[in-house]
Amino acid sequence: KAGQAVTLNNIGGVYDALGDKQQALSYYNQSLPLRRQVGDKTGEAITLNNIGGIYDALGDKQQALAFYNQSLVLSRQVGDKAGQAVTLNNIGRVYDSLADKQQALKYYNQSLPLRRQVGDKTGEAATLNNIGSVYDGLGDKQQALAFYNQSLTLSKQVGDKVGEATTLNNIGGVYNALGDKQQALKYYNQCLPLRQQIGDKTGEAVTLNNIGRVYDSLGDKQQALKYYNQSMPLRRQVGDKTGEAVTLNNIGRVYDSLGDKQQALKYYNQSLSLSQQVRDKAGVATSLNNIGGVYSALGQKQQALVYYNQSLPLRRQMRDQAGEAITLYNIAYLERDQGNLKQSLIQIEAAIKLIENLRTKITNEQLRTSYFASQQTIYQFCNDLLMQLHKQYPNQGYDGLALQTSEKYRSRSLLELLTEANADIRQGVEPKLLEAEQKLQQRLDATEKRRLELYTSGQYTPAQAQVLENELAALLKDYQDVQAQIRLTSPKYAALTQPQPLSLKEIQQQVLDDDTLLLEYALGEERSYLWMVSKTSISSYELPKRADIEKVVKQFNYLLKIRYYRLSANTKIDASSGLGTFSSYEVLEKLNQTLLKPIAEKIKNKRLVIVGDGALQYLPFSALPQPGTSGKNFKPLLETNEILYVPSASTLAVIRREHKERKIPPKALAVIADAVFSNDDDRLTRIIHQPIPKQIIPQINPNFSFERLSFTRQEAENILALVPKSQTLQALDFAANRAFVTSSQLSEYRIIHFATHGILDTENPALSGVVLSLFDQQGRLQNGFLRLQDIFNLKLPAELIVLSACETGLSKEIKGEGLVGLARGFMYAGSPRVLVSLWNVDDEATSKLMRTFYTKILKQGMTPAAALREARVELWRDENYSSPYYWAGFTLQGEWK
Repeated sequence: KAGQAVTLNNIGGVYDALGDKQQALSYYNQSLPLRRQVGDKTGEAITLNNIGGIYDALGDKQQALAFYNQSLVLSRQVGDKAGQAVTLNNIGRVYDSLADKQQALKYYNQSLPLRRQVGDKTGEAATLNNIGSVYDGLGDKQQALAFYNQSLTLSKQVGDKVGEATTLNNIGGVYNALGDKQQALKYYNQCLPLRQQIGDKTGEAVTLNNIGRVYDSLGDKQQALKYYNQSMPLRRQVGDKTGEAVTLNNIGRVYDSLGDKQQALKYYNQSLSLSQQVRDKAGVATSLNNIGGVYSALGQKQQALVYYNQSLPLRRQMRDQAGEAITLYNIAYLERDQGNLKQSLIQIEAAIKLIENLRTKITNEQLRTSYFASQQTIYQFCNDLLMQLHKQYPNQGYDGLALQTSEKYRSRSLLELLTEANADIRQGVEPKLLEAEQKLQQRLDATEKRRLELYTSGQYTPAQAQVLENELAALLKDYQDVQAQIRLTSPKYAALTQPQPLSLKEIQQQVLDDDTLLLEYALGEERSYLWMVSKTSISSYELPKRADIEKVVKQFNYLLKIRYYRLSANTKIDASSGLGTFSSYEVLEKLNQTLLKPIAEKIKNKRLVIVGDGALQYLPFSALPQPGTSGKNFKPLLETNEILYVPSASTLAVIRREHKERKIPPKALAVIADAVFSNDDDRLTRIIHQPIPKQIIPQINPNFSFERLSFTRQEAENILALVPKSQTLQALDFAANRAFVTSSQLSEYRIIHFATHGILDTENPALSGVVLSLFDQQGRLQNGFLRLQDIFNLKLPAELIVLSACETGLSKEIKGEGLVGLARGFMYAGSPRVLVSLWNVDDEATSKLMRTFYTKILKQGMTPAAALREARVELWRDENYSSPYYWAGFTLQGEWK
């Protein structure tokens, strides 16, 4: 009988694995009484657990719990720790599916130490994955990733391909939810062949579906449908009705976005019916929400509200905060369209509260930024709504609240990083983590050097280059993950108060003075806004939509990069520019009408502090016409207004607060200039005693080929001559190297001046930076790239950092963060103000501008903001340099006082 019981149980297991749950149940039910007859309590517990698994898979969660609990009691009686661990894990899974996340965690946390005690690494990996899944569902993506990564390591160790595939898929899901679509695809594409290899059709269907979702969110609808249509037959083949409902819903979303609302409704209703059949509350909530969206788009607002109001309590019951925020946003949108603006505001503010809560749980700065970027539509909707309310009730302060919302979605990561920079968050952190961070930093440096050697050799294949690029990207990700773990476990970080964006009153009190106006722009899909704030008042203006403004800004920037273009000349540009056919007069007139005319009378002779948005972040306002001047009578705004830029008013308040606590460095000026970049530089050929014949100079990768900036030496000498030698430090030629800049000696100087090349990496902003000497004094190649992540590690409490290099003010634009450029890195490193450039500046003109700029600061005691205006006006009035190409590209970011 004992043997029969075992065999019947095993046959049940085969049918279970094949998806024939009823047949499996039949065999388990034949095995169970035999187990009891022979007194095999261990075996009885196993079969009870298996029966629980069948009911679990069939969606009868209460019945599943009943069998699991019977199994657990027996396993405990006989001291079967392995059996207890399995059943505790399964009970956790049931509670997880019932949305009782805390109860699920309780059982998983009982299972985990037992898995470890009995040495069951495969089971341990499964439980770690499940704990990650709970945190994932709760919106705590950082904790989820930490557990998933532990699980992945164990699964790989023991060669458990099923577990490895599951966890890879889940990690892909985290990156997808946080808006990092390329990283999500990378993990899904690692998972898919594993699932195909092991014949896991259920898992294969899941991953195909998930890849479809990524393509859907990237706007590639046909590719999305292709993957969904591969997933669907697999779902049906294995009888996975829950999964089938998910894919039906996703196909509905594609048709929805393509405008085929009836087809979308058909798929959503099929999905809803299946989700209800298997009692999948999450699926029901999603389908109800999406059906509501279709009815809303069809103008059936009351019907839409009925569906949203059915979805919302389910999402709350599941504690799905991300889903709840989406449904609240949909309700808010619907209420606004019906004219119920105040009711809409209640809903959207509740959605924002949930998003704010979710983002604070992410300690990986890059992931927090990508998640926040994916939520910008909700903040911008709130902004627009408040301005519509301001139109209706102009005296109730809604424009001030809109400005505060604008501050809420700008440069939030920078705001938090600036606060963090002044707390020693590494204090009290596990030494192992700090050691791992240091080792990764060393490996990044070594890989950068190998990359440089490869690219300057001129002899490499695309495959070799790709291997190194992949290695660098992987190291950078590991480095960011370790930094996230440091934050997660740091007592000092935990004690930090999250900095809150400023209100209107706080901006007026903490940021502005009598001579200064804040101009904050917000570009929207339907309309844009400008808030002009003085120390005592606020005015707001509705502007054209984003697309209209960005088109004309791009046209103007195209003109500014033409050396011969004069602001007073009517230059004609034809369609070959890619920006259409236009004249410079027409462009200037449009910009003036849009950005300055509404405030023309109020900005005269004022300092203008600009918070840009989108393309406005790289628009040099100084080159716009003074209101009332145009054509041949053109005079730039530069003549009458001191102009500077801040990422947000709130970041400036934090910079001021932190700067107040700091001692001013004792010495005046450090200059880094005229580095050695190429192997045919005469300073290098003198060392190796012979010139390199042109024919054997390797074909260097253009991304690693930099010409000598000969005027930077003259620039450096002119600046240094303004200050007593005892107050200066200089690094020229080979000495202008990475080791010099990363040493502690620069922290003693109030002004740090870099006259060198800048590099712009729009794909990976962390790899943007400045270029220093690529050769040492023996003529050997060395890593001369000071990347953004290196700058974040510097301690530079300088009063001013000048990046007299090309395109140092630019980088990738990330929604909600703006242009994530080098200025941000140097502000984090400790400087309240950074001077940067927006395009490839002219070497000679820059030298001239810098000489005047520093003379005004060091000899005449001007502030950097005032000195920059004077230096640029001087160039503008010089016939040789009056083209804005020479002077408009330099902008000061940060503090003006």
